[in-house]
Amino acid sequence: MRLARRRFLHLAAGAAALPTMSRIARAQAYPTRPVRIVVGFPAGLAPDAAARLVGQPLSERLGQPVVIENRPGAGSNIGTEVVVRAPPDGYTLLLVAATSAMNAALYKELNFDFVRDVAPVASIGNTIFLLVVNPSVPAKTVPEFIAYARANPGKTNMASPGTGTAPHVFGELFKMMTNVDLVHVPYRSSFMPDLLGGQVQVAFMTVSTSIQHIRDGKLRALAVTTPTRQEVVPDVPALGEFVPGYEASGWLGIGAPRRTPTEIVERLNKEINAVLADPDLKARLVGIGIPPMSMTPTEFGKFIANETDKWGKVIKFANIRAG
Repeated sequence: MRLARRRFLHLAAGAAALPTMSRIARAQAYPTRPVRIVVGFPAGLAPDAAARLVGQPLSERLGQPVVIENRPGAGSNIGTEVVVRAPPDGYTLLLVAATSAMNAALYKELNFDFVRDVAPVASIGNTIFLLVVNPSVPAKTVPEFIAYARANPGKTNMASPGTGTAPHVFGELFKMMTNVDLVHVPYRSSFMPDLLGGQVQVAFMTVSTSIQHIRDGKLRALAVTTPTRQEVVPDVPALGEFVPGYEASGWLGIGAPRRTPTEIVERLNKEINAVLADPDLKARLVGIGIPPMSMTPTEFGKFIANETDKWGKVIKFANIRAG
């Protein structure tokens, strides 16, 4: 009887260890085929550039090709839905961005819940935005621009790539906190020709899309929207230096379908963080205005929840409706 009991306990202990061993084996085996990262934005923009920069070294670490698939449209919602509906096996990932968090408040009839249906995997980095003006605007500092806009209410046009996009929402936060009247002008295609031509006077833009025009003197950078100055544009002050509390960083990361196994999420997090730690890659990301920002999946999930709440309040206050 005692021998039978001992044998039972031994078998029970072995059975209890099986799920753990199975998870470890599954994580070690993954991946066995190409992994795709769906990017809900057009090629050439900051999210696409970041995905491609991270994808190549990640492919080397995983031992399988990492394929970048652009699925733009509906403020990145088309790409998000592709991933939400994919099998939760770690082979279909999503390039998530600040826009993803904003969409939860902008769109009332989505077929998914971003916070609920997308598992946070790893953060990639912040996306630095700049407050830029056409040189025809006489203001050379943020206080001068605020004074100019207040002296010319309804006569200063603020361009964005569409209603509810990050540049638009960042501009609305600026309007809220400074009590200035800027006329929002949304574009379906690039607003750059009109901004350079002076038909619109101000915009919130990523460093990667504006830096060369700034260097050429075709645009004037008044501030970065991050809490502190950035090494890619060291002479440009932070907007918060003049508007206390203003912070409107973009951000990028990787998500996966809900119920993706924890061990696969943790493996991806480990490998992506290792990629971001490489000095050469860090320098390349910083060079396009995306300083790396590493987090655990839990930390990234809390960060996304906070961002969703923050921008939801701005969108509600400004009464923004998805176009």
